[in-house]
Amino acid sequence: MTATSPRPVRVRFAPSPTGSLHIGGLRTALYNWLFARHHDGVFVLRIEDTDQKRYDPQALRVLMESLRWAGLDWDEGPEVGGGYGPYVQSERLGLYQRWANWLVENGHAYPAYETPEELEQMRKEQEAGGGKRGYNRAHRDLMPDQRAAFEAEGRPKVIRLKMPLEGEMLVQDAIQGEVRFDYGVLQDMVLLKADGFPTYHLAHVVDDHFMAISHVIRAVEWLSSLPVHWQLWQAFGWEIPTYAHVPVMLNPNGKGKMSKRNPPRDAHGNIIPVLVHDYIAAGYLSEAAFNFLANNSWNFGDDQEVYTPQEAVARFDLTGINPTNAALQIDKLDWYNGVYIRRLDPLDLARRLRPFLESAGYEVNVDLLSALAPLLQPRLKRLSAEEVMAYAGFLFAEDFPPPPREVLLKGFKGDAATAGTALRSAGEALAGLAAFDAAQIEGVLRAAAEALGMKPKEFFSLLRNALTGQEVTPPLFDTLPLIGRDESLRRLAEAAAALAG
Repeated sequence: MTATSPRPVRVRFAPSPTGSLHIGGLRTALYNWLFARHHDGVFVLRIEDTDQKRYDPQALRVLMESLRWAGLDWDEGPEVGGGYGPYVQSERLGLYQRWANWLVENGHAYPAYETPEELEQMRKEQEAGGGKRGYNRAHRDLMPDQRAAFEAEGRPKVIRLKMPLEGEMLVQDAIQGEVRFDYGVLQDMVLLKADGFPTYHLAHVVDDHFMAISHVIRAVEWLSSLPVHWQLWQAFGWEIPTYAHVPVMLNPNGKGKMSKRNPPRDAHGNIIPVLVHDYIAAGYLSEAAFNFLANNSWNFGDDQEVYTPQEAVARFDLTGINPTNAALQIDKLDWYNGVYIRRLDPLDLARRLRPFLESAGYEVNVDLLSALAPLLQPRLKRLSAEEVMAYAGFLFAEDFPPPPREVLLKGFKGDAATAGTALRSAGEALAGLAAFDAAQIEGVLRAAAEALGMKPKEFFSLLRNALTGQEVTPPLFDTLPLIGRDESLRRLAEAAAALAG
């Protein structure tokens, strides 16, 4: 129960299985989950698959994977069951048809028999006349004999809701506040299609009633349809749940909703993911996504940006959601991801990195990756092979030839002969080590630099060039044990020979 409703809290997330879950949809699911957990309520997963033309049989699995990746478990729904099922709308058609017919029998709805051609002609005439668009209610008040004639023709029919023709509706939304609607501009929406499948308008009201949903927390795009749904609730005489419409997640520039068809780009022209599975593939941690999405339009308080799911559950309430549409800031998500990467146990980080490297075609030495993980940890923003290679690609090269002369001598003030001598001296110093670890490596290399009369920074930079061919790498003394003694000596010797050639 909540302060605004004496009913036990039961909320639902009801996606359509038409593709991968939108990142904004995941945020809506998250807010439902948080609300249910805060009030010791029930979180229901309901699948709205009445749009058979767009139905994707693989999408349900993808949807559930996305929710579980984000840590959102459901108390009732597919694979879980519950006392209010079935939880897939296509398995509930008889229920919708029964209540659609009930509306007709009780004067709240009516059958409409127009053919697609007649409806198209109506639209053309409206466009030509410049008048009001939409269904003209031609079949709203048919006489019984007219209906009988259409039935005798065998015309398919839809069932439309009878909306009030004038007046105003006032609704208190738990997030958007007081909302007013003019009945005079609203349409008689289709409730039941000619194929016997319901539209969203009818199906969700019937389901929410029979599943005892107390709060409907959904995207603000549905706010304009609320008068239709409100009218249905009143026509049925059922207890109306509390409605709460969460704001839209906008493109990073604040203009327009995040769109699958026209995905946004960052300042460098890179595509910003829109679908949850793209975020997973891009190397974002579920912990970071949870924190980021919770904080997108909701305020935890105390100027605290990083918090656990348990801390969020303890504080979450609908009043903390800002009704203003919020832009997705990918830089902020990267920041969160870095925070959570640095919090991982290094072995856990290595475990999570491995599939990204293998899917990119790299052969992974588990021991090497485990040793490398703590060195990567301070720098990584995502679990991506690209970021690992940018920092430690020299460890994954099947064949590491000497870098080009310009790379070897970058930052070195002496000539090639001097550089070659320095590389050979480093090799000789390293070859005599009893243990090839960072502490002993640092000791002999500093001594070698002093013996050569070279500044350590310049000497170490030369060694890094020869051993890695990269400007940005883990610290030199930690890098050498990862490369290994024999391979390090080979790289130094071949680099020296290349400078002499």
